[in-house]
Amino acid sequence: MKLSIVIVSYNVKYHLEQCLRSLRRATALLESEVWVVDNASTDDSYRYLWSRFPDVHFIANTENVGFSRANNQAIRRSTGEYVLLLNPDTLVAEDTLTGCVRFLDEHPEVGATGVKMLNADGTFALESRRGLPTPFTSFCKMSGLGKLFPRSRIFGRYYMQYLDRESPAPIEVISGAFSMIRRRALDEVGLLDEDFFMYGEDVDLSYRLLKGGWKNYYLPLPIMHYKGESTVKSSYRYVSVFYNAMLIFYNKHYSRRNRLLGYIVRTAVYVRALMDMYGPVWDKVRRTLGFPKPKPSPVKYMSFDFDTTPVSRMFADLEAQDCDPGAVLRTYSAKAGVVIMPGEVVPYDPSQTDNPADDA
Repeated sequence: MKLSIVIVSYNVKYHLEQCLRSLRRATALLESEVWVVDNASTDDSYRYLWSRFPDVHFIANTENVGFSRANNQAIRRSTGEYVLLLNPDTLVAEDTLTGCVRFLDEHPEVGATGVKMLNADGTFALESRRGLPTPFTSFCKMSGLGKLFPRSRIFGRYYMQYLDRESPAPIEVISGAFSMIRRRALDEVGLLDEDFFMYGEDVDLSYRLLKGGWKNYYLPLPIMHYKGESTVKSSYRYVSVFYNAMLIFYNKHYSRRNRLLGYIVRTAVYVRALMDMYGPVWDKVRRTLGFPKPKPSPVKYMSFDFDTTPVSRMFADLEAQDCDPGAVLRTYSAKAGVVIMPGEVVPYDPSQTDNPADDA
């Protein structure tokens, strides 16, 4: 087996269905297997999907065991020479997987590859390439220095925007949304650290690959990531889990080197977590005091028939936009019976039109 694809899912059955359909096209020329681990979803994901995708291996957990542990369940049972960890709220272009496999075949020193991730409007997702969150790099990001000097190799190392987006390049951190890993490298450095319930496990694994002598590479092959369709990012649970993952990583890899620096970093993480958690409360106070709430720009959509349109065509049209803000992706499918757009899934009504209107 050449490639094992592992997807951990939680309450995103329609996005996962679309992802699996894109994988069918992307693996047409690959010897591959797909594993889906359902982390006790409450939207009937398992029952909905297993009959529609009889060739997919499903593992249905009775409780949410976390992202790392669920991935490890499938990795241990898979057999591919390469393992792809993929988020369920993604779309994969037809040539992306073959391109990654070819690169790993030709570069035996590379342990893992990431790809060019697109936002729903076709813009480049900065998370596609990241540097290790060393104390200094983390300070530059949290202080805003990285935003002021995004192309600086000193201050902008977190998102590595000084690299050419259209050229392969060695990077430090590969996003867990799409991470194709050589199994031999996993055997050497170990699977995902299950101390990370969600978030941070990709940074930890990337760092362990580098310390093990492997290279991590960015490849300009596209996917789309809807980003956190199953997560409420202003919730206490999200803030708690996300920043706790940052602390786990720092304590594991850096805290023993400098105790004073460790105290400063931990304090900064706690302060940032409080700011993120209470931001919505402050916004509510401002509105109560009479400060106007900024009006969001009207959303425009670029609509595609998912049943007939190649994913690569969708990406190309979205990337070709020259307006700001650009239209965001909306797919409709008579076969699946749904219309999918960022943050929303609605039933598809063929009586209205074959192509939903492009304006919100």
